[in-house]
Amino acid sequence: MENSLSPKRVAVYIDGSNFYHKMKSPELQIENLTNFNFRGLAEWLAAGREIISCRYYVGVVRAEESNEKGQYLRKEQQKLFAHLTSPSQNFVIKYGYLMNNCGVYHEKGVDVKLAVDLLVGAYDNLYDTAILISSDTDLIPAIQKVKHLGKRVEYIGFSSKPSIALTARANSTRLLAKDDLSPFVAKSLL
Repeated sequence: MENSLSPKRVAVYIDGSNFYHKMKSPELQIENLTNFNFRGLAEWLAAGREIISCRYYVGVVRAEESNEKGQYLRKEQQKLFAHLTSPSQNFVIKYGYLMNNCGVYHEKGVDVKLAVDLLVGAYDNLYDTAILISSDTDLIPAIQKVKHLGKRVEYIGFSSKPSIALTARANSTRLLAKDDLSPFVAKSLL
């Protein structure tokens, strides 16, 4: 059931790994996110509605001291975390972890945390609309329950590879192209 007193409250949920890989894709070629204006993107997507929360979900890079590449990735991720939590961005980071399976890393715990936050926010009437930047179809059951509770879900995907399943289940869809994202990239990175 929607709250008629505050119909314009939004919560922004970003699947960090999904976002990172889409941004560095050949279609977008935006590599460095440590200066990306995440808050600006959230405000643009909110389109004048009140943002009650911005959350970024990601597996944490851990590396042994002797692993140079791992140490580099860990330091870059720490810079991103400092940027996201800075007063200008004001994001909450929800941490999962990375599991090594024969040299291939898989995020663990991230989708579950995102789904739980979607559901808790809907049950506790914290938002009217969830803005979801993720193309992960594992979130479909949570999206369906959120909608059943009378909340809206806006799927934000990428024009190069949208999720047909999320498009079909969200109340609305916006597909981002490079031109949409360019205003949020630090000018020195363009």
